[in-house]
Order: sequence, then structure tokens, then C-alpha cells
Amino acid sequence: MLSNIELKQFRSYQDDSFEFSPGVNIIVGPNASGKSNLLEAVLVMARGASYRAADTDLIMFGKPWARLDAALSDGVKRTLKITKSGDKSTKAYVFDEKPYARLSYAHTLPVVLFEPNNLLLLHGQPDARRLYMDDLLEQLEPGFAATRKHYRRVLSQRNALLKRQPHDIEQQIFVWNVRLSELGGHIASQRIALVEKLNQKLGGIYKNIAQAKTKVTAEYESQLPFENYETALLRKLEASLEKDILRGFTAVGPHRDDLVLRFDNVAASETASRGETRTALLALKVFELELLESVRGQKPLLLLDDVFSELDGKRRHALTEYLQNYQTFITTTDADVVLHSFAQSANLIALK
Repeated sequence: MLSNIELKQFRSYQDDSFEFSPGVNIIVGPNASGKSNLLEAVLVMARGASYRAADTDLIMFGKPWARLDAALSDGVKRTLKITKSGDKSTKAYVFDEKPYARLSYAHTLPVVLFEPNNLLLLHGQPDARRLYMDDLLEQLEPGFAATRKHYRRVLSQRNALLKRQPHDIEQQIFVWNVRLSELGGHIASQRIALVEKLNQKLGGIYKNIAQAKTKVTAEYESQLPFENYETALLRKLEASLEKDILRGFTAVGPHRDDLVLRFDNVAASETASRGETRTALLALKVFELELLESVRGQKPLLLLDDVFSELDGKRRHALTEYLQNYQTFITTTDADVVLHSFAQSANLIALK
């Protein structure tokens, strides 16, 4: 848990510090008062990166660096400094007085984030659902972040080759096909295992929140068979070379797969009401909390960025029951809406 955080030249904060309670922390203020920036600072301190901006954008406009200092409830101190260098930036970490050039998996803090764009997850484009799976897997599986990064790099190299179309493209592209299938097979297998875990828990969590008998399931959709995914991907890449050359991009692989939620065996994107969609998203966030706690052996931080008001009374009540056991940060423009659910147990941080 975070006990406090100090922000220097971070986003809209010149030099400010905040104390947190181990329970619910409500960050209230009008629009443009810095609520999301403070929540973002908590996330960056925990995971090393923002969910909405590049590192250079975290530095206050016109300043050469930004710095975050935080103390955990166990007394460990954490520092992150981002320094601008031209159009790029570098990061340096200090944990308990020891310097580090990068944030390792062991030094990250598990986090569950619920932000407005999540409300489009079920009905939006597949890339948002792929991002959902991969971001969660980065927190669950050591090494997944590197695999994900390498896959994107190899995919970019293969696509560049498809656009250049050298005369010996079949020979040149073979090595990229092999590497892409190896990395793609690993990513797909991790996603499929995640969806299996999701199916073990999601239905029960949904029924508990909604008090309904609706059957909610998750399905991983791919053009390729789950068994021998790596081999099937390699064969598909080789067989579809001519079509990929015409398209100018790689049309098969985990970067084209999808996660589909179903209500009574029908895709949620086709039938889910506004209320059902919000309940399903709540169920997904509860699933993340429970899974991260189980795998990482510590309670995740729960960040709710301006979404509490999007829930009706029943769903607010259901959410508050789950988050009582987690350190929670909630941003809102209307404190009364949130405070009503927590009586006197919340720590109020008022911004102007």
C-alpha cells in the first residue's frame, strides 16, 4: 500500500504531496483540477508507465524533468525520475536507496485500473480487448512484457518487408515468419490460459453483482487452432505471403485475435444492455483484483478514474463490498455521490 506520494514537475503539479489511507481515498475536484494526474502518478509509481501518455508527456510543460517520491506502508521508499532528452526521455528508479535503470517485474506493484475507456471494452474494437488481456498478463507473468515488445518489433519488421517487396522476399521473410510464430505462440497460449481462468470465475462474480441468472462466458477467438498455435501460425504466414504482400501487412497472428464475452451464449456486443455491460466490466475488475492477489501474493491497488458516477446504486453497492479489502483511489467531481457509499470511512483529498 502507498502511504504518501510527492509530485515534482509531474503533469500539472509543480511540487505537491499527498497522504493516503490504507482504505478508500476519494480525490475530488472540478474538471482540470488534476484529479486524473494524481491517479496517474500512483499508477506510474506502481507500474513505471502511464495508461494514457508517453513518458515525455508526464513532465510538466517547459520543464526538463519530473520526479515522484513515495513511501509504502512497510516503510520502503520509492523514487522515479523522468528526464527529457530532446524528443525522448530516460527513467531512473531508486528503491530503498538502491538505484535501478529499469523497473523489474519484482519491483512493480499490482494495480487494477477502471477508467472511462473501459466502458467501451465490450462494444469497441478488438484492439482494446487485446490490450486488456496483455496488460493484465504483464502483471501476472514475468517476462511477458518482453515477449510482447519483441513480438511488436518482429511484426513491424515483417510488415516493412512486405511493403518493400525485395526480389528475394521469400528467403528474407522466412526468418521473420519463424520468429513471429514462436513469439505469437507464446502470447496466444498465455491469453488462452487467462481466458480459461476467466471462465472459472467470471460467471459467479457476475451473478453475485447482478443477482441474475444470466450465464456469462468468455471466449478467445482466433483464425488458428489453439493446439499447435505456433506451428499453425508459421504455416499460415507462409501460405498467405502473396495476399500479405498485396495487403502490405500481416493479417494473421495474436495481433488479430479477439476476446469475446457472451451472455447466454450470445456475444455481448450484440445484446448486452447498458446495465449488463457495466455489470460485466465490474465483474472483470473484481476478477483482476482476485487473480492478481492470488498470483502476486499481495493486494493490488484499485484505481477508479471518474467511473463511480457511471454506476447505479445497486452496482455502486456491489463495488463497495468488493473494494473494502483493497487500498482504493477514486476520482470524482461530486464527492457526495461517492461519500454516500462509504459513510465516514473514506479519506477525502480535495483539489481546487
